[in-house]
Amino acid sequence: MTTTGTGTTDWAAWQESWDRQQEWYMPDREDRFRIMLDMVEALAGPEPRVLDLACGTGTITARLLARLPGATSTGVDLDPALLTIAEGTFAGDDRVTLVAADLKDPHWPSRLPYDSYDAVLTATALHWLHSEPLAALYGRIADLVRDGGVFMNADHMIDDTTPRINAAERALRLARMEQARSGGALDWAEWWQLAAQDPVLAAPTARRFEIYGEHADGDTPSAAWHARVLKEKGFAEARPVWCSPADTLLLALK
Repeated sequence: MTTTGTGTTDWAAWQESWDRQQEWYMPDREDRFRIMLDMVEALAGPEPRVLDLACGTGTITARLLARLPGATSTGVDLDPALLTIAEGTFAGDDRVTLVAADLKDPHWPSRLPYDSYDAVLTATALHWLHSEPLAALYGRIADLVRDGGVFMNADHMIDDTTPRINAAERALRLARMEQARSGGALDWAEWWQLAAQDPVLAAPTARRFEIYGEHADGDTPSAAWHARVLKEKGFAEARPVWCSPADTLLLALK
């Protein structure tokens, strides 16, 4: 996976590996992205200026540009290993700008190349924030989205009022994940072990674990909480536009 026949890093292979690892946890991951981009096209048009928030390897950006070639994307993340993969993937593509920034830093928007965006998109990333800093982040996002623009967050949003439903969903999901292991699926820890052994990714992976530790888990409040806070922070409308038993894609319109 590290190199091609020419001795260069195979960034496409790393992207594919990341996707397969994530899909082991979320088999309907691509459905979320499809609906997300449907709503970008519906509300922001065919050539949107997009902020890919906590972009990781650039998963959303890659799908955005494949779907809407006239779009531009600013990817923001703090993870040096995932940003290294994103930088390799989008090298030479002037539609993409990548920015290293900590979303817990109140001044991170000053690092962006633009003051406003048609759409701010994020997926499976903000659950590592607790509710108070997440609410503060939503206020900063509201300031970045133009009037009529959109913010979408696809993530784990748990309704604590349905404990038996939640338990049944979790049990079935974990059983299916165990079945998928026989097909060679990598989990989170195993994927990072591979990255740590790669000559190109080893150093940024070490820096990544200095920043985050093994894994950072914050709160997973309900979709209703997200919608309420987003409206309090300046969005006019907010509601889910897709959901599975475990995940929700929530859209807020400025």
